[in-house]
Amino acid sequence: MGIAAKMLRILLINDTPKKVGRLRAALIEAGFEVIDESGLIIDLPARVEAVRPDVILIDSDSPGRDVMEQVCLVTRDQPRPIVMFTDEQNPDVMRQAIQSGVSAYIVEGIQSQRLKPILDVAMVRFESDQALRAQLNARDQQMAERKRVELAKGMLMQMKNCNEEEAYTLMRRQAMSRQQKLIQVAEQIIAMNDLLGQ
Repeated sequence: MGIAAKMLRILLINDTPKKVGRLRAALIEAGFEVIDESGLIIDLPARVEAVRPDVILIDSDSPGRDVMEQVCLVTRDQPRPIVMFTDEQNPDVMRQAIQSGVSAYIVEGIQSQRLKPILDVAMVRFESDQALRAQLNARDQQMAERKRVELAKGMLMQMKNCNEEEAYTLMRRQAMSRQQKLIQVAEQIIAMNDLLGQ
């Protein structure tokens, strides 16, 4: 599944005063479009919101806590594949970068011919992480909904003085007649119970 180089809009964050332009030059040579370049004193989430890049590349000698915080904010609010090019080989820094949301952590050397495969891998890894996150969120939501349905069922059993099966049947009938989901009926029962102060 190759991703065409021309299509990727890249936000380049340059945190290397000594080697300004090394990554930009390599990207342009490899045929990528660098839509924006900034230093790290920026508010990265705001920059991402403004330029809407497909990928964020960070060129940093040694990524510090500020960099990691900015990456965390972007990952939480506007997830994008993030590739970090750095000279830092410390495994703790590497681990922290990946946990913050970096899709690929590249140590030493930027050769233009390596950029496309690196970005392809970062995109695929990002998509995989996003899919996994969505599955986990869906599962969490299902569990939360199941708890709410159980709570409502218990309340209905008390209100109607019926058993669990009868309460569940009543809830399902109500959901079908109103063309609602079971969770919506459960929330209505819980709200009514709260209102009546049961």
